[in-house]
Amino acid sequence: MNIRSLSRGDGVVIGAAVVLFIASFLDLFGFDCPAGINCSNYNAPNAWDSLGLLMSVYLAGIIGAALVIVGRSMPTRKVVGLDLGQFGAAFCVFALWTAFWTTIDASDTGAGMILGLLATIVLAGGAIATPLVPALKAPLVSASGPRVVQPQYGGQPQPGQGYGYPGQQQPSYGGQPGQQQPYGAQPQPGQPEPQPQPQPQGHAQKAPDAGGAPAGDFTPFWFAVPVARPLYGEDGSPSPIAELAPGTWYLAVEQRGPGLIAQTQDGRRGVLQDTTGIQRG
Repeated sequence: MNIRSLSRGDGVVIGAAVVLFIASFLDLFGFDCPAGINCSNYNAPNAWDSLGLLMSVYLAGIIGAALVIVGRSMPTRKVVGLDLGQFGAAFCVFALWTAFWTTIDASDTGAGMILGLLATIVLAGGAIATPLVPALKAPLVSASGPRVVQPQYGGQPQPGQGYGYPGQQQPSYGGQPGQQQPYGAQPQPGQPEPQPQPQPQGHAQKAPDAGGAPAGDFTPFWFAVPVARPLYGEDGSPSPIAELAPGTWYLAVEQRGPGLIAQTQDGRRGVLQDTTGIQRG
């Protein structure tokens, strides 16, 4: 799993699951030692001594967190028509429900029960709120400066070779050579319009396509996304076929309306509908 594809909400879910696992080894319930009795040899039970609480609170919450993270990294995986993330959120809510009423019913709760309740509250909140709160959807690791580039498109490009390789400075739309502007940005006042580049003689003699319209002037380029974004199939299906992760370079091979036809490193192609804020190589 690419850590750059994780969001802040995913980090909250993972952290709560770790705390829940630690709480399973702490005392579930406290006790009052009667006067005159040596209670030093008494060991209070933890979650591993109670199979019902272990499965319905602690392991249910940990399994729910795992399903949420896996479901968001592989959005196309479904079980009985539902996303894995939805199953994971349901597990987290169930763990919170059980922990809450067990704590209410207990006469003397221990550290393991109290910490488990707090962890399930954070766990369920993170699983449900991450798709809804913009602050939680932000990437966990900033992708402002990706350094490791492994593009796979028609072979391994060498530094300084090929159009749009991230190591080169490429003019962006309406910008000067050497300047980086977001995709779709308008030229600033006072900047000269880019001059058309001369085409080789062989290209000028190519016939128009079958529809009678000349071929588009789109030129493939490398780009990176600021946050994780879904890549939809070219057939227009509503389900995403992949997810573009921050910190990884992808190749835009064609423009389709306001979106881009992008190719992933494993050769899959799809439509990137949201192109706002992408970084050109």
